[in-house]
Amino acid sequence: MAHSFPQLFSVAAEDAGARLDQFLVNKIADVSRARVQQMIEQGLVLVDDDQTKASLRLRGGEEIRVLGPAHVEPLRATPEEIPLDIVFEDDEMAIINKPAGMMVHAGAGATDDARNRGTLVNALLHHFGELSGVGGALRPGIVHRLDKETSGLIVIAKNDEAHRKLAAQFAQREAKKTYIALVHGSLKQDHGTIRSNISRDSVRRVRMTTRSKSGREAITHYTVKKRLNSPYGKFSLLEIKIDTGRTHQIRVHLSSLGHPVVGDVLYGAPRELKPRTGGSLSLSRNFLHAATLELRHPRTEEMLSVTRQLPVELAAFLQNLEA
Repeated sequence: MAHSFPQLFSVAAEDAGARLDQFLVNKIADVSRARVQQMIEQGLVLVDDDQTKASLRLRGGEEIRVLGPAHVEPLRATPEEIPLDIVFEDDEMAIINKPAGMMVHAGAGATDDARNRGTLVNALLHHFGELSGVGGALRPGIVHRLDKETSGLIVIAKNDEAHRKLAAQFAQREAKKTYIALVHGSLKQDHGTIRSNISRDSVRRVRMTTRSKSGREAITHYTVKKRLNSPYGKFSLLEIKIDTGRTHQIRVHLSSLGHPVVGDVLYGAPRELKPRTGGSLSLSRNFLHAATLELRHPRTEEMLSVTRQLPVELAAFLQNLEA
């Protein structure tokens, strides 16, 4: 989002004790804490007309003036030799089975090369060389995203024409994605559709929320494939299809029903599952997997349908839960 500068903020009494950087993160839309800290370091934030540090504790009553955005040297993705599970590949596109724990690309708020390493994009550049440039220098080839701790299928464009055609299929809801998720609790209905707008949480900026009246339309369909009544509690194994692709959509929608995805501590899932008889079970990632991808080939227009089963860590977790 573009911001107009300068911006002026008055510190209310209830904000006394807050750090300067955290205060500004909550006040300026769509800006990361790292970016705010850069603005402060570059002398672009004045507290009562004085430069200061990001760690300043506010007292209440101060006037804060933000003069402009931070000057940031643009990062470019660089090739890295990282193994890839390539499900499909030709001259136009590729479909990758992404593991959990891998970011798709460095975020716009990345402030150094260390955060621009180990991503799917770095691996793609090593394996394929040139990719489409439609998404910019940090996102070559990337048509759509998967969260870091979500595994599964993601399509990659090798040239700009293929990128535009593939992106149009997602925008027009022609491309179909099916996910498998394990959630806490037993859903009341075997089938359901969640229609709740999604926006960024105004307090915890790393989260999304359905509680705001604003936000973007988001539609999630679910089918209960299995109900589990285990020593660790009740769970539902779901097949999920989405009509829209909002940030954290499946995770925040299911959490809004009171059924967070197993392993998703950001949206309310416990870190450990503890049975009545002692011991514990934990999952170091979200139990969310993009299992099926259906779309038209950007050149031949042939329908492609690709499926990848649950990765071994999720299959093993499910087996332990049922045991």
